[in-house]
Amino acid sequence: MAERTDGSTQVKNVAAAAAAASTGVGATGGVDAARAAETDKQDDMWLHAYSNRALCTKQSETRSLFAVANRPEVVSLAGGMPNIAGLPLDFLADMSARLIRERGPELLQYGGGQGELELREQIIDVLAKEGVKAKPSQIVVTTGSQAALDIVTQIFINPGDVIVAEAPSYVGALGVFAAHEAEVVHVPMDEDGLIPEALDETLTRLEDEGRPAKFIYTVPNFHNPGGVSMAYERRPKVVEIAKRHRVIILEDNPYGMLAFNDQTNRALYNWNPDGVIYLGSFSKTFAPGYRIGWALASDEITQRLILANENAVLSPSKVGQLSIAEYLRTYDWMGQIKEYRAMYQDRRDAMIAALEKYMPYCEWNVPEGGFYVWVKLPEGLNAKDMLPKAVSNLVAYVSGTAFYADGQGSDHMRLSFCYPTPERITEGVQRLAKVVESEMERVRWL
Repeated sequence: MAERTDGSTQVKNVAAAAAAASTGVGATGGVDAARAAETDKQDDMWLHAYSNRALCTKQSETRSLFAVANRPEVVSLAGGMPNIAGLPLDFLADMSARLIRERGPELLQYGGGQGELELREQIIDVLAKEGVKAKPSQIVVTTGSQAALDIVTQIFINPGDVIVAEAPSYVGALGVFAAHEAEVVHVPMDEDGLIPEALDETLTRLEDEGRPAKFIYTVPNFHNPGGVSMAYERRPKVVEIAKRHRVIILEDNPYGMLAFNDQTNRALYNWNPDGVIYLGSFSKTFAPGYRIGWALASDEITQRLILANENAVLSPSKVGQLSIAEYLRTYDWMGQIKEYRAMYQDRRDAMIAALEKYMPYCEWNVPEGGFYVWVKLPEGLNAKDMLPKAVSNLVAYVSGTAFYADGQGSDHMRLSFCYPTPERITEGVQRLAKVVESEMERVRWL
């Protein structure tokens, strides 16, 4: 293949970087202080000074892979980066220039910790697409929904507190929970999402053990990494269980607008606005570079979120907020989302077709929206151990171990179809199949 013409040395370097990434050690390039402390603690002269939170913060497997997976010779089925090539860049350039000319002194100044009212009013209109009725005063704008995860965890979690989360769970949430020294207890999912009976049993057991859960974390729509959505009939059951156990639900919904059938699922928030905190983001439906997300909560919780947000960032970016507000006000943003849906569906179809052709010995879901396919490997294969070999074959994925707090997941891998073209997806799966088949042969002879 043409991409291999750089020679065996380059391939070896890429594979070595992947091996480092799969063990949590930095890939090629600079190694920051946190990662140095993890890999060579005796050489860190300030190890005694770090907080427990800093020592609990580790590089995620997905972030560790970025330096490797972004190389042009590697087909990356790893990262969950939205494909923003279809954005109306000329419109956005003119819009941004006009905003700076007309509102520059306002745009470039500090703002409030809750976020700009102009954007919060627009977010209410976005939420209405899921049947959510709320007030702008209940919205807190954050620096992406990742920051919302952090401030929610900050206001609820003391070291040692328990968070109940789906198995598997979004790796970025697990990183936040670990940094706040929470204990994560997993509850299984199936093809219909979080299993209510298992949730009820887990919450009861934790109460009996004297360590009740502080909140339940769920990604109910086009789950990352599982790709599934919580079935409609399960949603009120999950909310009722949480309410009965007096546990808050943290509903993380970055993908809800990206259903391939152009429908949206009813938010858990609708069944109990006082007991559900809803997180949203413009990163997947518009552009991640603006770094704008939000949290919707009850009036009481909102006040605490505002204080936490102010302590963390003073105020989220006014440039990002007012740019998105103007985009929502003046552009056919729903038309843009429909274009995204069609593009991602084409890529999903390419992924499924390639898996059926080249990897029929694996098992996978067929997502109805979002970015991800969750693939189960044949018995005896280890996705984390196999990753350096995959990158040697110039294809990258994320090992399932990244999505559990307790070491599970080595028999799964997450494949992302959002960013590569359909042709690159097909090529990537074909390369991956060669690695899997080689591993199957190796295991057969053990």
